[in-house]
Amino acid sequence: MKESYLNLIALVERLHRQFLELVRTELDSLGVQDINNVQALILFNIGSAELTVGELTLRGCYLGSNVSYNVKKMVENDYLIQERSPHDRRSIRVRLTPKGLDLCAKLDAMHDRHIASLASTPVDEATIEGTNAALKRVDRFWTQIVDRGVRIMPRVSPTAA
Repeated sequence: MKESYLNLIALVERLHRQFLELVRTELDSLGVQDINNVQALILFNIGSAELTVGELTLRGCYLGSNVSYNVKKMVENDYLIQERSPHDRRSIRVRLTPKGLDLCAKLDAMHDRHIASLASTPVDEATIEGTNAALKRVDRFWTQIVDRGVRIMPRVSPTAA
């Protein structure tokens, strides 16, 4: 079980890096040089929504400080509009500009091409759904550990064998 568990962790990390490379390759093929792959994923996750930076952090795999830096760069490069909330002046909301929406549409087309290419592989919809279900269970498990605190989990003494 331990080997399988550690392999799962390594595979999840590798898949994320691999996907970032796919996005980088797509940006390169589009001639887009003023945004990086992580920023492009943030844009895609915002989509047509209007979010606070905190909500954006919760939605994706981004650290808070990285999101703030990336939002700043995307505002500078005209992918995002950043405005104070009229209801809570402490809260800053972001939404895509037309340039951001255009790139988001191109990333969506990339996903469509990938999905179409899956038809010629052994990876079918049932496989993806089963994988998603398993990963959601692992996600819930890890979330419960974090919510309860790591100390709740029983520790195994190295000498208790």
